[in-house]
Amino acid sequence: MSMQNQDKRNSGGQGFNTSAIRNRMPSADMHEHSSPIYMTSSFTFESAEEARDLFSGESQGNIYSRYSNPNTDEFINKMMVLEHCEDGVPLASGMSAMFVSILAHLNSGDHLVASRSIFGSTHQIITQILPRWGIEYSYVDIGGDEYRQNPRRAWEEALRPNTKMLFCETPSNPGLDIIDLEMLGKLCRNRGILFNVDNCFATPYFQNPRDFGADIVGHSATKFIDGQGRSLGGVLLGSSEAIEPIRFFARHSGPALSPFNAWILSKSLETLGLRMERHADNAEKIVEFLKGRREISWVKYPHDPDHPGYSTAKKQMRRGGAMVSFELKDGLKAGISFLNSLEMISLTANLGDSRSIATHPASTTHSKLSPGERATVGISDGFVRISAGLEDAEDIIQDIQQALERS
Repeated sequence: MSMQNQDKRNSGGQGFNTSAIRNRMPSADMHEHSSPIYMTSSFTFESAEEARDLFSGESQGNIYSRYSNPNTDEFINKMMVLEHCEDGVPLASGMSAMFVSILAHLNSGDHLVASRSIFGSTHQIITQILPRWGIEYSYVDIGGDEYRQNPRRAWEEALRPNTKMLFCETPSNPGLDIIDLEMLGKLCRNRGILFNVDNCFATPYFQNPRDFGADIVGHSATKFIDGQGRSLGGVLLGSSEAIEPIRFFARHSGPALSPFNAWILSKSLETLGLRMERHADNAEKIVEFLKGRREISWVKYPHDPDHPGYSTAKKQMRRGGAMVSFELKDGLKAGISFLNSLEMISLTANLGDSRSIATHPASTTHSKLSPGERATVGISDGFVRISAGLEDAEDIIQDIQQALERS
């Protein structure tokens, strides 16, 4: 069965969109059709005995919205179904999710292996925060010919006796590098290492890392899951064994998702499938346009046959997603001029919005990396990342064209 058709139905037989729409909290006494918002910090108890049972875990129910809330429960229950996971925890932002996914499992003296091609703030956590707590790390460079010839060996050589977790993004931010999830899932399972995957760019609609052996799957729900640039949110999903320490860490350290944001994100999931199809349609048209331009050195898109990870992307992603990256031949000057010449496409620190967004990573999201570090992950001075929105493709392309001609 092709990736285009498989995994669109959950264990109950429902399709992705049906699950995203119909999986909701039970209606209350008002028989409302759409889930209400439970904007409360705490919940009352019928008796002292009930309070005792809830705190002891002998019975299940809501105590305090930092622990659980009907809105956060609905959101996480939907995400568990859509990501084929047994358990999950909602969090206040994507970066709180990345932080908690690592720190809930690693202790002083442990070792983390990660792809060097990761989001800038995740890089800061790994290189600046983990060493202060006695946690070691090693990076695997995934962009070169040597890696492509034997990727498994590159990961194996980075492992140590004290390696406890392997972390990666695929597609990576912002370079759209592709990592073979099935290969890493088998490697981690054979070595008894936790496999932690940031699935933000693909979303559960296009890719399900749990199906390939991931123990933890993370998202910045701020991006495509919200889809309209309205709210912050994060989520961690995975096996019950991997999520339980995460739940303990998050409950007592406090990065709780608000009921209001959880309500927004849960409603947004109802249109995720429809939106991602349109995002991918527009991204493919942008790629087709860019590949014929004299101003462009190269274009990168996971489902483009010229992408070095194309065969792997086709194996594990249903479509190529919404993100497109390319390099302007004239470097920094051209990059700045291109962004300043855009008339419709937004310049903002986000992605996954209904509105198309252009980003210059070298001066923004990855500016904290040294020039050498940026070069290692393929971020040149002329590198531009486009998050294809939901506008008419012709209008997106027209704006890119006029900006190229003026830059």
